[in-house]
Amino acid sequence: MKKRSPTRTSKKAKTAGKSLPSPTNKHVALKRTAVRTPATKAKLKYLRWGEVELETLNPLLQRQLIVGHNVMLTRVLLKKGCIVPLHSHVNEQLSYILEGALKFWIDGREIVVHAGEVLTIPPNMPHKAEALEDTIDLDIFNPPRADWINKTDSYLRK
Repeated sequence: MKKRSPTRTSKKAKTAGKSLPSPTNKHVALKRTAVRTPATKAKLKYLRWGEVELETLNPLLQRQLIVGHNVMLTRVLLKKGCIVPLHSHVNEQLSYILEGALKFWIDGREIVVHAGEVLTIPPNMPHKAEALEDTIDLDIFNPPRADWINKTDSYLRK
């Protein structure tokens, strides 16, 4: 009869219940990014757009911000002809057009995004946009944009 070796515990079993080091557990400060420490606890929020502050950045551009723990949802209102100057940020961005159309200059291309369409913009990718008609845009950022939260986004306030 062959002797069995002692049972080995898998690496997963040994680490179950322990906090493993990961990029999300480290406090990393990124330029122009809202920094959340691991001690900050996410909070439940229930909001209506009508209750969210409407910020006027210039005569053709307004926005509303809803900031979560690791993500930010913005409602951007652009009048026809509004230009969002060339810029980039460390945040990943999803732009969903609810009404109207935005023309983007991005990655050496011109892309027109119409109502019902979404554009995903990777971190650090320079882009510019123009409202081809009055437009309502929902932008989602991960992580939240500190320059928008802190109102240090001077490129939009001209």
